[in-house]
Amino acid sequence: MKKATAFRPRKNVRPEGVNPNRASETNGLQADALTGVVGRLSAMRARLSPTAQRIADFILANAGDVVHMSVTEVAEKTRSSEGSVVGLCQQLGARGFQQIKIALARDLVQPVQFIHEDLNRGDETRAVLEKIFASDIQALQDTLKVLDTAQMARAVKAIVKARRVEVYGVGSAAPVAEDTNYRLMRIGIETKVVIDSHVQAISASLTGRDVATITISHSGSTIETVTATRLAKQAGATTICITNYGKAPLLSHADIVLHTMAKETQFRTEAMTSRIAQLAVVDALIASLALATYDKSVDTIAKTFDVLSTKRF
Repeated sequence: MKKATAFRPRKNVRPEGVNPNRASETNGLQADALTGVVGRLSAMRARLSPTAQRIADFILANAGDVVHMSVTEVAEKTRSSEGSVVGLCQQLGARGFQQIKIALARDLVQPVQFIHEDLNRGDETRAVLEKIFASDIQALQDTLKVLDTAQMARAVKAIVKARRVEVYGVGSAAPVAEDTNYRLMRIGIETKVVIDSHVQAISASLTGRDVATITISHSGSTIETVTATRLAKQAGATTICITNYGKAPLLSHADIVLHTMAKETQFRTEAMTSRIAQLAVVDALIASLALATYDKSVDTIAKTFDVLSTKRF
């Protein structure tokens, strides 16, 4: 068994959804990365409660799988709660489950996999291109298979009915949220995008039954967007979520779920393949909305096209 090691400074490692430029969004995440998680768990197991021991045993026996799992999935597998899983992570010196996943990944995988899981360090440029494009194409094909047509129709209906739409996303999901907001405006939907975690919480709490929210999160476990979605649902808004297929805390607060299927290592510092799938889902949503509000959409597109034409030579 690997001996527990001391903390060592590791830079530029953060879970999906954490923006290093916003200290508030890290929720106190330590700059130093954990190491030797397996050894730490083994050493402290005898002092843990029965529930924590059950979680520790599962992580020790399935470390390679845990790096791909959400906190909800681990809780279900161990017949415990999400709070118990997070509590064990905190006993290990982490702020939460995501930090433990990153630490496990650093112990188990090759460093090149933090760049992209399909790459080898010696890959030539042609090989890199082929692998990245193949991964993106596969994500689109898989997403089409899992995307629920009925859920898409419900999302269109909810947005058309709403007085306004709010779009939430942080970290690597923020650019997708901003693009979604832009695309909604182009077809005449009253919308705003909120990518600051504090403003998200305030704005979400001030929504109501006449508001629809769209939350974008690959992992479905990002604290900031899960919180915003929960507050919006509590305020009566219809909550639409674009997230990767699987069980995650975000789903507990979602009225409508539009799934992606990007086989992405969730411990990587930035989501890559997932954004291609998310943008494709947004494209389909916008097109469906435009057809549902055809006259208004065509008129708005024409007006905005004239405005944007002044921005070009």
